[in-house]
Amino acid sequence: MATINRQNDLAIELCRLHTPGKPLVLTNVYDAATASIVANNPSTKAIATASYAVAAAQGIADEDLTLTRNLATVRSISAVLRPKDESTSEKQTDTLPRLPLTVDIQDGYDDVAATIREIIKLKAVGCNLEDFDNANRRLRPIEEAVERIQLGLQAAREAGVPDFVINARTDVLIGQHGQKGGSIDDAIERGRAYLKAGACTVFVWGGSQRGVSRAEIEALAAAFEGRLNVKLVLQEGYLTVSELQTMGVARISVGPELYRAAMKAFQEKADLVLSACG
Repeated sequence: MATINRQNDLAIELCRLHTPGKPLVLTNVYDAATASIVANNPSTKAIATASYAVAAAQGIADEDLTLTRNLATVRSISAVLRPKDESTSEKQTDTLPRLPLTVDIQDGYDDVAATIREIIKLKAVGCNLEDFDNANRRLRPIEEAVERIQLGLQAAREAGVPDFVINARTDVLIGQHGQKGGSIDDAIERGRAYLKAGACTVFVWGGSQRGVSRAEIEALAAAFEGRLNVKLVLQEGYLTVSELQTMGVARISVGPELYRAAMKAFQEKADLVLSACG
């Protein structure tokens, strides 16, 4: 029970880091190596995974990332985050990560409560949870999405982590099956319902084509009293960390941006070496 209580302390710390105007900045990782690099940066406050990058690192599409494969990556990340026993130079399997760990569990899979129990076993204290049903390729009705947040938080309480942090993602802006996506008002309606259900923050995903504009981010931040997660785009012409701070958001993440940058550098260096082969 003592370990679980200390794990909840990490959940409390993760929640505390979500401060509107002074946001938690997450450089999302996708394996043990990237988690180790990020964790060793003194500015890092927490570790977060990105399912797209986790899947891509395994050579599969995001929608094909199974719970089993996702958990395998989380297990390796959690292990590398554990402090070493200086007397043995070995990581202690019963210790907690030295930083809060939050996991992208996509839509929570078939049983969201069971999924959250599994990542808590792996020492996570938070998750991303989508309202898009990946199995049936549809946006869940708002009542169903709210219920899944509540089920997840109940499972966390029963597992001894009552302050478990859910970052609730809505895909309502994205059109499905040729139909037009919803509006910012729809996103605000869903986001407020998710916050009322117990989510810490809301991530409004606009997709790679539509995106979310500055004016829309400002409207969302105001509607959620700052409890908004925004994805940072690592290209010129997009909003910066300092600009998003000024807009009062509580959480900034890079998603798969670092994975893509790493793969671009890998390809450039590989092509350079192989070009000498004729």
